[in-house]
Amino acid sequence: MKFISYLNNGQDQLAFIENNMAYNTDTANPELPGNMEFFLQVWDEALPYAEHAHQLVQHGAFAGPKGVHMEDLQLLAPVPFPASCRDAYAFRQHVETARRNRGATMIAEFNQFPVFYFTNHHAINGPGEIRCMPDHFQKLDFELEVAIVICKAGRNIRAEEADEYIGGFMIMNDFSARQLQMEEMKLNLGPAKGKDFATALGPWLVTKDELEPYKTDTKAGHTGIAYNLKMICRVNGIQVSEGNLKDMDWTFAEIIERCSYGADLVPGDVIGSGTVGTGCFLELNGTGKRNDPNYQEQWLKAGDIVEMEVEGLGVLRNIITADEDHFSILEKKK
Repeated sequence: MKFISYLNNGQDQLAFIENNMAYNTDTANPELPGNMEFFLQVWDEALPYAEHAHQLVQHGAFAGPKGVHMEDLQLLAPVPFPASCRDAYAFRQHVETARRNRGATMIAEFNQFPVFYFTNHHAINGPGEIRCMPDHFQKLDFELEVAIVICKAGRNIRAEEADEYIGGFMIMNDFSARQLQMEEMKLNLGPAKGKDFATALGPWLVTKDELEPYKTDTKAGHTGIAYNLKMICRVNGIQVSEGNLKDMDWTFAEIIERCSYGADLVPGDVIGSGTVGTGCFLELNGTGKRNDPNYQEQWLKAGDIVEMEVEGLGVLRNIITADEDHFSILEKKK
């Protein structure tokens, strides 16, 4: 199934999708919650009811209210209010290339454990505008990723069982203000201000059953399910990035094991894959300049349209806009 969240009378409303039409969960079946936050709390009990309503729609037997065209809705992130948001570092190609471009060798610890950081779960965006302050435009970047959402609580979860804790998958764009990020990480802490202003998720949450046809072999020596999903990013209609989710060197199951070690995971926790190889301007610019000293760097600017497309997961479209406040912390410190 595919679930969306949209703005309905000032509240987040959960709906499932069939043929680009949205059907509110709580009006489709009174046993179902009307928002994603509550739905995730009762995922195992609620999902069969949602699947039944979906089947009725598919077979023309649905007696509930008519669906609404998705284009007529103001979409939010599918999980608009995550309990937390972590982002991993699972693609070796991205890590290795980014380090090589700044003259650093590949770090051996990458092969020993999957690393992650916490980002701002109050800065979650869906499709649409991404508001940026002046300092964000100092090397503003996209990051092409896939995210999962946890659908049941657990602690010390073994990788062998961890896929059972995944409710579904979404496209994730981990927007990054590289100038802020590079400055703060000189102090061996972060990323924080370079990352805390916007993370986009969407356009919908896709349940695991829909991705069954995309399952592929897991890399040797690793545990968990892998998926063969082509990933691309376009900026203003021009493709700038292409990768595949199957290239994750650490699986989501292994990342969940690491995240849950000595810590509780709860329904609504969102975990990103990290950037796919070639999946950001930081990596692309570095490679370009290494190959050609006259290479012209590209960064996002106001008015740019960023489209991320992942096979099976749809297209996440965002428009970069400038905030009306012109305050700059970079200028203030000078």
